[in-house]
Amino acid sequence: MRGVLLLNGEPYAGKIREGYTICCDGAYAWAKGKTKIDENVGDFDSLPYLPEPAPKEIYPSEKDYTDGEIALFRLLDMGVDEIAIYGGTGGREDHFLGNLQLLFAALERGVRAEMIGDRSRLFMARGKTEICGEKGKTVSLLPFGGDALVESSEGMKYPLSHLTLPYGRCRGISNVILSDEARFDCAKGTVLVAVNENPNEKSV
Repeated sequence: MRGVLLLNGEPYAGKIREGYTICCDGAYAWAKGKTKIDENVGDFDSLPYLPEPAPKEIYPSEKDYTDGEIALFRLLDMGVDEIAIYGGTGGREDHFLGNLQLLFAALERGVRAEMIGDRSRLFMARGKTEICGEKGKTVSLLPFGGDALVESSEGMKYPLSHLTLPYGRCRGISNVILSDEARFDCAKGTVLVAVNENPNEKSV
């Protein structure tokens, strides 16, 4: 079963995947009518009215977890196989960086979570990973939480073989996917993978 998590960042303009959908607080303003929402979760300090369906519980605004964390762990406890996150990019930079932690938390539970935006798709990876149907796009592999070792890769412009990606360095930025079935093996550590939807978008 797929879980879908809607966050109050940059509204997503594309089609949202189907799955059990939890909407967090102010994300309802951009997501209502765009997709079926199964639950609304949060403290609702970013929304001037209560959404539909009515939340089962309204959390205090001063709490130890973000609304996104509450929703993520609810999906994980339901036993979902994968999670698609929308609205996780843009907006406040601190919240975006926090949302990357959601990807890692899902990985720790053995669930692949993807943060999907209009310009990029982000996910965490360990071990053997495939990237299918993305030929011609740029892809970056960044170590997350420590050094990462990429043992091998296929279908990329710059081959990765027995390559250590040091934490705090940008060695894995801006590779190019040359095949409809690219793959790599992160033998040690964790990498944050960013697939850019527009390969011609300028770098910063």
